[in-house]
Amino acid sequence: MNIAVLGFKGGVGKTTTAVHLALYLQQKQGEPGNSTSPSALLIDADPNRSASRWAERGSPFPIKVMVGDPTTPTPAGFQHTVIDTPARPTPEQLQTLAQRCDLLVLPCSPDALALDALILTVNALQRLGAKHYKVLLTLIPPWPNRDGDEARSFLKQAGIPFYRHSIRRTVAFQRAALEGVCIHEIPEARAKQAWSDYVAVGEEILS
Repeated sequence: MNIAVLGFKGGVGKTTTAVHLALYLQQKQGEPGNSTSPSALLIDADPNRSASRWAERGSPFPIKVMVGDPTTPTPAGFQHTVIDTPARPTPEQLQTLAQRCDLLVLPCSPDALALDALILTVNALQRLGAKHYKVLLTLIPPWPNRDGDEARSFLKQAGIPFYRHSIRRTVAFQRAALEGVCIHEIPEARAKQAWSDYVAVGEEILS
C-alpha cells in the first residue's frame, strides 16, 4: 500500500501522522504469520525534512526513513510506503500523489483555520478527480471540550469522509520528536493512549 499524508496547512500533525502510520504498518507486517522482510518505508518528501531530523535523533529509529520527493520510487523489498508530503504541494505534486497512492490521509486539527485549509485541499483533490482521500482529525483536546465533535459534525455535513477514530492532543508527541523515538516509547500514560489512537486508525485503514 502507498499512502500519502498531505494537507495545505502546517501544524496539524502531518509528520507525526506519517511517522506513526509507517510504524503501525511495519509492526502489523511483522506479526506472526506475516512476512519478516522489511515492511514499511517512510519517504520524507517535505523540504523541511522534519521526519528525517526526527529519525536522526533516534538510535536506532524503528522505521526506515528515506529523503525524497513525491515522485521518488519505492525501493524493492518494502510492503508499504508512507509519504510525508510538502507542506503546500504544487498542483503537479498533488496530481502525482493522487495517481501514485492508494490512499491520501488528510490530517486536520479541529479549528477554523485548519478546516478552511482542509476545504482547499479537498477542492484541489476533487478537481483532479481523486476520491481515495479521508480526513484524520488530530490534536483533539480532552473532554469536556467539544471541538472534536463539532469538527466531525462539520465534516459530516460537508460530505467529507473522515476516520471514526481521531488523535488526541498530548505534549508527549513533542517529547517523542525531540528524543528521536515514536510515541509508544514514551513512558507516560497519555503517550500510550496516543499510540492506541494511531493503532485504531491503522486498523481502519487496513479493514
